[in-house]
Amino acid sequence: MEYFSEILLLGIDTVVFTICLKQYIHYKNAIKVIKNVELYDVGADIENLLDKSSNNKVDYVAVRGIVKPLKESLQSINKKDVTGVIQKLSVKEHIVARTSAGYWSDQERTLQQIYNTVPFVLQNRWYRVEIIDPLSADILDLDIISDNFQSSVPTVIDHIWGFFTEHSTGVRQRGIQSTEKMLREDSIITAIGELSKSKTESNYFILQPPLNGPPFYITSMSITSLMRKLDDHKKIYRIFCLMSGALGIVLATIMARRYWKNKQQQRLAEQLRQSLETSRQERRQRVRDRDLREDQICVVCKTNAREIILLPCGHVCICEDCSVSINNNCPVCRTQIIQKAAAYIV
Repeated sequence: MEYFSEILLLGIDTVVFTICLKQYIHYKNAIKVIKNVELYDVGADIENLLDKSSNNKVDYVAVRGIVKPLKESLQSINKKDVTGVIQKLSVKEHIVARTSAGYWSDQERTLQQIYNTVPFVLQNRWYRVEIIDPLSADILDLDIISDNFQSSVPTVIDHIWGFFTEHSTGVRQRGIQSTEKMLREDSIITAIGELSKSKTESNYFILQPPLNGPPFYITSMSITSLMRKLDDHKKIYRIFCLMSGALGIVLATIMARRYWKNKQQQRLAEQLRQSLETSRQERRQRVRDRDLREDQICVVCKTNAREIILLPCGHVCICEDCSVSINNNCPVCRTQIIQKAAAYIV
């Protein structure tokens, strides 16, 4: 395919541009809704807000309170005195891998990732707000409880074995990283989502992911810090959009230029072919014998000599000028024409 490499690169660039543009729009809209969100501490103000709203529900609001478990809290594996309501355990392998260019680069891959959760609320005195489906939050801030890296210490046998395997697989292990993160009990966080009143308990509210599209956040940051973080992400994706867009324009320009040059070359070649064909026909017309027998005259125009043989029937019955317009059936026997060739009658 003539433009295969350009089309492939343009397709990849289009996919990257689409992903970056989608993320840019996501963060732009997120900043817009966060900018207008109202922040409430868990308490009577929330109850008054819901009493004034329709259906005892607020589509998007920020609520701040103290984390309290509804069941027995989770205990840290590495620090027994630390408890929480969300626990994230991850194990990553750090490796040095050989790239296609022949260079070695540091990489990491996740071997295992586990989340443990217990139901929890944001509480202030006797007012409580239960957080529903916290793991679906777009941003979930967790504290790092432990982060241990155990480097690989190869033995002599490992060195000998690695001398052969590293060159064949292109991978060398550096070590294993084990990380534990938790949402601590009694920590103060801000949750942003859809707020509603419980139908069974008084002074009890529910905050869940919004059903109408805005993002769901559980963060220890202030609203201003959250907006700054989202704005940084937006700027990064904006730069990626500009870069991939500029690359797409360059690739499209290269393809358009190559296409235009090829078309121009084809047009010039066609003009040259037609010019040569016209010149050949003029020369042939000048040398044609005007004193022809009846069986030598074209059966169509009745003027020129028979110059073309029609295959597969084998009839030599038309001149070169008439052969241009006769492409389907032989004028003599009506056999379908598959091929035409020049013929000379002596």
